[in-house]
Amino acid sequence: MTKTRFAPSALFESQPIRRVYDESTDTWFFSVVDIVRVLTQQADATVARKYWNKLKQRLHEEGSQLVTNCHQLKLPASDGKSYLTDVANAETLLRLVQSVPSPKAEPIKLWLAKVGYERLREIADPALGLERTRENWRKLGRSEKWITQRMTGQETRNKLTDYWVAHEVKQGEEFAILTNLIHEEWSGVSVKEHKNLKGLESQNLRDHMSEAELIFTALAELSTRQIAETEVAVGLPANKKAAQSGGKIAQRARVELESKTGRKVVTGENYLPPGKSKKALMS
Repeated sequence: MTKTRFAPSALFESQPIRRVYDESTDTWFFSVVDIVRVLTQQADATVARKYWNKLKQRLHEEGSQLVTNCHQLKLPASDGKSYLTDVANAETLLRLVQSVPSPKAEPIKLWLAKVGYERLREIADPALGLERTRENWRKLGRSEKWITQRMTGQETRNKLTDYWVAHEVKQGEEFAILTNLIHEEWSGVSVKEHKNLKGLESQNLRDHMSEAELIFTALAELSTRQIAETEVAVGLPANKKAAQSGGKIAQRARVELESKTGRKVVTGENYLPPGKSKKALMS
């Protein structure tokens, strides 16, 4: 796999499935632990990970090719950093599902097959992928304004990360450092603190942001990219300076808005189903 790109998590019954797209083979690779978590219906990602480690050992002892067909790629974790994670394509996962007794086995098989089919259609007509994303958000009850802002913000984010890749910033840890720096500058809290405030665990923070939080995130990342482009920032140190400057621009706008409205932009509000927050799971 020579060229991969992160993508927003796919959704299976509101459960995020992390994935990465391999452009060289035109293949989606999904997090095995996320699939196992769905199959075992575990709220705790750590329990699902332990289950997969034991299953992997058993399959290896049985001489199964399933483990051999799994790869390791970096995927974002709940702390905002990226770690090597077991991933597999849809074909391998369809066989893996058979090794896990679960009432979710058939639904996840249909879901994986559908993802593969939809990807083929989207290659022929990219607009289908955008509409499918919109439809997923509609099913989760998001407003049209929120959906538009989420997708606009993702485009802004992609342009920034494209700049980083082209200017000697390494994907993974360095991406996480810059992302957290921008976030902390504009919001006053780190990515981890923001997730804790919202009661999130493995969920994508942006998927649970308010319209205002999305707008200020996008402003901070847009400002960062334009400053970096103007200064021709290369490497992590130079891009950290651009990230701080870009984040401060959004910070000033946030503070001014809060002073006019008397309302905080950064809040603990989320879109989790009732009883699914991290705090609820720990209680």
